[in-house]
Amino acid sequence: MYHDLQINRLRALVTVVDLGGFRRAAEALHVTQPAVSQQIRQLGSLVKGPIFLSTGRELQLSNQGEELLGYARRIVALNDEAVDRFVPPSGRIRLSLGVGDQLAEALPEILGLLARGMPHAQVSVRTGLSESLEAQVGAGRLDLALLLQMRPQLASTTTHELGRLKMDWFGRPVHTDGAELPLTLFTEPCTLRSKIVDCFNDSHMPWRVGYEGAELVGLRAAAKAGLGVACLVANSDELWGLERTERDMPAPPGPLPVTMAVSPGAATPGFVRVAKRALQNALHGYPFAE
Repeated sequence: MYHDLQINRLRALVTVVDLGGFRRAAEALHVTQPAVSQQIRQLGSLVKGPIFLSTGRELQLSNQGEELLGYARRIVALNDEAVDRFVPPSGRIRLSLGVGDQLAEALPEILGLLARGMPHAQVSVRTGLSESLEAQVGAGRLDLALLLQMRPQLASTTTHELGRLKMDWFGRPVHTDGAELPLTLFTEPCTLRSKIVDCFNDSHMPWRVGYEGAELVGLRAAAKAGLGVACLVANSDELWGLERTERDMPAPPGPLPVTMAVSPGAATPGFVRVAKRALQNALHGYPFAE
């Protein structure tokens, strides 16, 4: 049979030790000093011995008390972490936001505009491939996501297209006529990768994988290092200092849709209106098609 280590008792122990006395702990916890003493006695019943050997001017923990204090600190800290995650302060709401890697340069403006439009929101941000973020919105792990080239709409999400983004080829790999052109590609599943492969297969231009990875930072580094050609947003030279590809290439995929996906639990009209306006305004520096 298991006993529940009540958080208030463990918090009382931690507070008594940290503040150096029962009276100070009672004041900090907004309870009476006898209540704190009772909580410590109840912990003593659990460990079958005294928690403190001395409670005079210098507190002295027993061996059992020292050991229990270590557990108490960890349990209280984990409890408070969970409460901070799921219970926002009074008057505030929590907003979890996903942003596709290629759109993450707009994050400072996105957060600034969201703060002005939703001043009571505490925003947490996650970046990554659009396919992964889309799935997290559908599962309710994200309230909102800004996606590039989203897959067919999930039934559990509401989507709003914000425009279509122009793409281009970047990177200057060592390449001779007749040789296969190396490409830098995101790992599967990735709809952009599939469209790039379709472009080359339709053009009958020989190609091979020069680099593949799940993160944009690695793909950009590979393109800079000459490992292959990358298909990225058309202003990647301005955003990340990449060189445009100087050879005849098939037309790049796109323009690709930029989409705002909203989880059902967050899809109130006011929320959607403010978020959509913030995201549209934050993306003004990106190369949208007319």
